[in-house]
Amino acid sequence: MLYAGIDEAGYGPMFGPLCAGVSVFEIPTAPEQPPPCLWEALGRMVTRTRRDARGRVVIDDSKKLKGAGKKRHPLTHLERGVLLFTALAHGDAAWLEGLDDAAFLSVLGTPAPEGVWYDSTTPLPLGQDASMLRIDRARLDRCCQEAGIRCAHLAAVAVPAAEFNHRVETAGSKAIVNFELMVELAESCWKRSAGRTLVLAVDRHGGRIRYLDDLRTAWPEADRQVLEETDTASRYLLSMAGRGTMEISFTAGADARHLPVALASMTAKYVRELMMIRLNRFFAAHMPELKPTAGYVEDGRRFLSDIEPVIDRAGLVRAELVRCC
Repeated sequence: MLYAGIDEAGYGPMFGPLCAGVSVFEIPTAPEQPPPCLWEALGRMVTRTRRDARGRVVIDDSKKLKGAGKKRHPLTHLERGVLLFTALAHGDAAWLEGLDDAAFLSVLGTPAPEGVWYDSTTPLPLGQDASMLRIDRARLDRCCQEAGIRCAHLAAVAVPAAEFNHRVETAGSKAIVNFELMVELAESCWKRSAGRTLVLAVDRHGGRIRYLDDLRTAWPEADRQVLEETDTASRYLLSMAGRGTMEISFTAGADARHLPVALASMTAKYVRELMMIRLNRFFAAHMPELKPTAGYVEDGRRFLSDIEPVIDRAGLVRAELVRCC
């Protein structure tokens, strides 16, 4: 069985891309059984707790993992989990040597967004030691093998402001754009399943309960069955000739219920943070006194006001830099 999760980061900001991540695990579970809790199955090396005396890898909602401490880089915990599972899925210990964000994005299959403000690279890791990551990767790999679990795929997409604005204008709302990103990543998972059962978990989009019509639009050739539509979860079974079945669930707080969703959330967040480092670096080169931004609306307005002289001098196009909503 394949057990996958999808989540996004950067849904609301003015600056930086909207990012979505996906993680896929191969697990030794019969198709008629629900997937196991991977936090428990990998408990020897994986935890939800940031302060862990056993040195386990923290996998949790990305919003809980970005720190504000002075002694460590704020992305320390987020980075460790994402780089280790990326190395398991797509690389090896040697991949962690001499790494930068361009190589990392390439491994994830994530083209760097267009825009001169993204034309730089950042050495990685930011808050970890590469030699310790190699050791941790070996420990995590051994733990996964003993549990019969494999991280088969980790990927992300990044939608920059220009594309975001165009897609919102075409689709009519950013909620639709967000759902379209989910469909793109779900489609890649279903193709990867090669006839095996796919169980896919997604965080619920707002307060919605019914998704059947949207799933019909996304996969018109698939047979669809409602398994559950409640206040906490909406589950559907899709089947298609040559594809096998996909059980997709939209669950409130999915990143607390499904490790693949939490890892997808972390991956999307880490990719977005790397893009914001590039963006802030570009404008700081023109205005050394400029305070960096995370891109969210309140501070984004301040940042936009501060960089207006740079936009004018460099002839930048606002619609390619600033998101419409």
